[in-house]
Amino acid sequence: MFSSIDTVWVLLGAILVFFMQAGFAMVETGFTRAKNAGNIIMKNLIDFTIGSVAFWVIGFGIMFGTDIGGVIGRFDFFVRGNYDTTIQTYAFLIFQTVFCATAATIVSGGMAERTKFSAYCIYSLIISAVIYPISGHWIWGGGWLSELGFHDFAGSTAVHMVGGVATMVGAFLLGPRMGKYSPDGKVNAIPGHSLTLGALGVFILWFAWFGFNGGSTLSATGDDSLVSMSSVIFNTNLAAATATNVTMLITWIRYGKPDVSMTLNGALGGLVAITAGCDAVSPIGAFLIGIISAFVLVFGIEFIDQKLKIDDPVGAIGVHGLCGAAGTILTGIFAIDGGLLYGGGMGMVLTQLFGVVSVALWTGISMTVVFSLIRSFIGLRVSHDEEQEGLDIREHALKSSYADFMPLTAESFNFIKSRTAEAGSAESAGSSAGVPSAYSAAGGEGSQGHKMSKIEIFANPKKIDSLKEVLNKIGITGLTVTPVTGCGAQKSKVEFYRGARMEKTMQDNLRIETVVSKVPVKTVVDAVKSVLYTGSPGDGKIFVYDVENVIRISTGEEGFDALQYDYDRQQEGVATTA
Repeated sequence: MFSSIDTVWVLLGAILVFFMQAGFAMVETGFTRAKNAGNIIMKNLIDFTIGSVAFWVIGFGIMFGTDIGGVIGRFDFFVRGNYDTTIQTYAFLIFQTVFCATAATIVSGGMAERTKFSAYCIYSLIISAVIYPISGHWIWGGGWLSELGFHDFAGSTAVHMVGGVATMVGAFLLGPRMGKYSPDGKVNAIPGHSLTLGALGVFILWFAWFGFNGGSTLSATGDDSLVSMSSVIFNTNLAAATATNVTMLITWIRYGKPDVSMTLNGALGGLVAITAGCDAVSPIGAFLIGIISAFVLVFGIEFIDQKLKIDDPVGAIGVHGLCGAAGTILTGIFAIDGGLLYGGGMGMVLTQLFGVVSVALWTGISMTVVFSLIRSFIGLRVSHDEEQEGLDIREHALKSSYADFMPLTAESFNFIKSRTAEAGSAESAGSSAGVPSAYSAAGGEGSQGHKMSKIEIFANPKKIDSLKEVLNKIGITGLTVTPVTGCGAQKSKVEFYRGARMEKTMQDNLRIETVVSKVPVKTVVDAVKSVLYTGSPGDGKIFVYDVENVIRISTGEEGFDALQYDYDRQQEGVATTA
């Protein structure tokens, strides 16, 4: 006899866990570079679709089939057996399918930006069909770990640590991204292109995690189930919130500023850590697990990145591997029933530790074999040129994942404003108190004997609005603005990203160009300096060139006349055209 409420509850949980794929896709895309965004999205899609079929064909039977020696379930191809409880078989199957997909997709971020797409497809098939189901059987399918009393309620070890260990093996065999480590071993930070996408992914994952952990009760019938559901979801949120706060404070102290990407990772680390024991600990236990997981995350990511020299772009090893292991072991300490702090002695702690080590060894050894074979037969890593150009274009013939939403090259933008000042107003606006000035105007002569000069300004993009405003006040209404990347003779400021020093050699700037004749060059230079000057490296540069002639194509005017904007004549032209 099926329970309607139990079945609906499990199906709702499955739907929420499926939504985690979108969360992982956003986190991994945001924490990596734009030139690989399409490849990341494709991998998150395909590991789910390949995994869904593989788990149905063979994986589910290995995980939940009749136990054989406590090691593996009896093969049940295409799930033809009866696994009914109060939940219909297919409801349980889809719930377990999305869990399998979660374990598989973790690896995508840690091996991002340099893995062959074909190699990743083969990996997804194998982990979903064999690797994850076998260790899953040990824990949830009636295998030997479950017989020992190993407790992993929703998958800190069964799902997340499996994915984290697989990531560590893959990233190690794959090697770091180009430019990540200098020949002398120095770590170079490679920031992701969109923390906004990363944050969206974290919020999606946090939301969906309520289904991940809450749905794992597999029941919504009776008072005991309702109490369990409520405490599981509350503990899940409390641990995540605590880990986020503590991670922020740790990075604030260590790096001088609260690190955004690491704090986002902190939320995920707290979620992963509480997943094993969310049903077994009190709110105080969840709070303490959140605190500890934050320290494990920050120092673990730093150790992996800076000491082991394993390049993990999104922190998947720290979030899923280390926090998954830590949360599982901490369950043996904080569990109300049998935990160390509740009079249970060391028995549960040792069982939890033994289970973590066993699953880590199984995953590490098996994935080393899998990745080594893939590397030998078809190759694991893209070529140097493919990595440099980006996997979007070379693996998917995709020029950009953003099309019109961001420039593909140094694309010019014209800012034209209506006349607001005459040249006579330039004298009053031209002076800039407190700014060093020793410029003598020079330029070519056009018609009517007026000098014409091209002024080229390199400036911080954040200054563009202030710069346009001050130029507009002195009568400069026509500008061409181009995004550029480059470096000067001065060394740039050292910043931190995820604990690694980020010393940029190439800076993002704007090149602002204008040609002047009526407004004196000195007036323009002083106005620009009044906005850009701070006295520190990085203020920018101004270049002045002679202009031989200017020709306005629409009217045939040349020289000084071609630079003037006749507002009244323009309006007459518009009226006549209308």
